[in-house]
Amino acid sequence: MENHVIDSHTARNRPLQDPFALAVIGVLDHADPNYPLEVISIIESTLDNPRPVLAQQQFSARGEAIGAMKAEGLDYDERMEALDDVEYPQPLAELLIAMFETFASTQPWIRDVELRPKSVVRDLYEKAMTFTEYVSHYKLARSEGLLLRYLSDADRAIRQTVPDEAKTEELRDIIEWLRELVRQVDSSLQDEWEMLSSPTADASGELALPPPPPDVTTNKRAFFVLVRNELFRRVQLAALQRDDDLQALDPDAGWPESLDAYYADHEELLTGGNARSASLIQIETAPIEGAQTDTRGTWAVRQVIDDPAGDHDWGIEAVVDLAASAAEGFAVVRVLGLRRL
Repeated sequence: MENHVIDSHTARNRPLQDPFALAVIGVLDHADPNYPLEVISIIESTLDNPRPVLAQQQFSARGEAIGAMKAEGLDYDERMEALDDVEYPQPLAELLIAMFETFASTQPWIRDVELRPKSVVRDLYEKAMTFTEYVSHYKLARSEGLLLRYLSDADRAIRQTVPDEAKTEELRDIIEWLRELVRQVDSSLQDEWEMLSSPTADASGELALPPPPPDVTTNKRAFFVLVRNELFRRVQLAALQRDDDLQALDPDAGWPESLDAYYADHEELLTGGNARSASLIQIETAPIEGAQTDTRGTWAVRQVIDDPAGDHDWGIEAVVDLAASAAEGFAVVRVLGLRRL
C-alpha cells in the first residue's frame, strides 16, 4: 500500500490531523450500526503504528489464513504466495486513502504526514477482551507498556478530535470504555512495576501486595460497556459453536445442550453491528433479592440474541457481582445459560 503521511507522535501535531479526520467522519452515516467503530478507525489511522502489536496481528492473521487455505486444498507454494497479501487489519483503508487524495488536492500540506490504517482499539473492542486477555491472545507480554501507551494516545486523540455533534450514544459508550480501560490498566501496571523494581515488606516481613485498582463500578457508563463486552464475547463464541471455550468460561451454564436447542430453532447466530446494539442487552441494576454478596448487590443481565429471523426469542442470562468487580477491576459476570425467552 502506498505511504500516506499523518504523524501523531505528540499532541502538537493534532492540528495537522484533525481537519482530515473530521472530513472523513463527515461522510459517514450516523445511523449505520458500524458508525462508532468506523470513527475509531479514522482516529487510529492518524496515530503512530505500535509495530510489535501489528506484527503479532499479522502473524495471527497469517496463521488463520494458512488453516483456511489448507482446508481449501491449496498446495504449499500456493499458500506461500497467497500469504504475501495477508496483512494486519486495516479497516476503512480504501475510503481513507481515497479521502486522503481528495483532501490533498485542496490541502497539499497534508502530504507532509503519513496515513496509517490499523485496528488496535477497534480490534480490542470487537474481540470483547480485557487488556490482559488481549496481551495473552497476541503474546504481547514484552510490549504491554507500548500497547498501553498506544491506547492512551488513542483515548486522548478521540477526545481532542471528535466533536460532540459527531458522538452518538454508542460512540460515547466506547469512549468511556476506553478511558476506563486505560485508567484501570495504568494503575495496575504502575503498581506492578513499582513492586518489581522496589518490593516492600509489611510489618510481618511478608512482601506487601500493591493496592487494588480503582473501583471500576464507579464509572457506570464504562462499566455497562464492560458488562456488555463479557456477554458479547459469549455471543461470538456461540456463533462459532465453540462449546469447549464456552464451557471453560462458564462450566455450569450448560452450553452444549442450550446451543443444540438454539440451532434447532435458528440456522445462524448473528454477530454484526445490530447484534451488538445496546437495545439487545437488558441490565437490571436493582440488587437481586437474596443475592449472596455485600451491600453492593448483584445485577441481572440478559443479552438477547440477534437471529436471522429477527425473532429475538433467545438470550444469555447472567448476573454481575459488583463487589467482585470492584475488587478485580473488571466486570465479574456469572453466566446462567442460553435460554429461550
